Amino acid sequence: MTSPTSGAPLARRLGPLLGPLRRTVLRRSRDLAALPDLPEAQVELLRVLADDGPQSPSGLADRLHLARPTISNLLRTMTSAGLVDRSPGAGRAVAVSATGHALELLRRYDAASARTLERALGHLDAGDRAALAAALPALDRLLAALGDD
Repeated sequence: MTSPTSGAPLARRLGPLLGPLRRTVLRRSRDLAALPDLPEAQVELLRVLADDGPQSPSGLADRLHLARPTISNLLRTMTSAGLVDRSPGAGRAVAVSATGHALELLRRYDAASARTLERALGHLDAGDRAALAAALPALDRLLAALGDD
């Protein structure tokens, strides 16, 4: 008999949970903080800019594992919305940076996300919270392993 913690059964259970979990946290956080409806890809792009500073569009594409045309479309939309600025970089390069407005939205999103998760975690028993805490290092390693592929 196959163990529920072996690769295939675990993957079949984990995969379908990840998307709905992330979307629910994002939606509830937006509602809690009255934030604009920023798509998750925009939030991820802003997070990279907030954490690492200005980046080239190709650097963003590589970092986020997105196609360059996808990044171009994101940047066009985000520039129009006042979320990113583009400035000349070295040579013909362009440096993309998050605007102050975008950084404030990201700060509010992060605070609302933490409150949303704290509230939900409060509905779980101590054993479930301990299991989630114990799983965090494994989830970090899973993310790294997915990046290695």
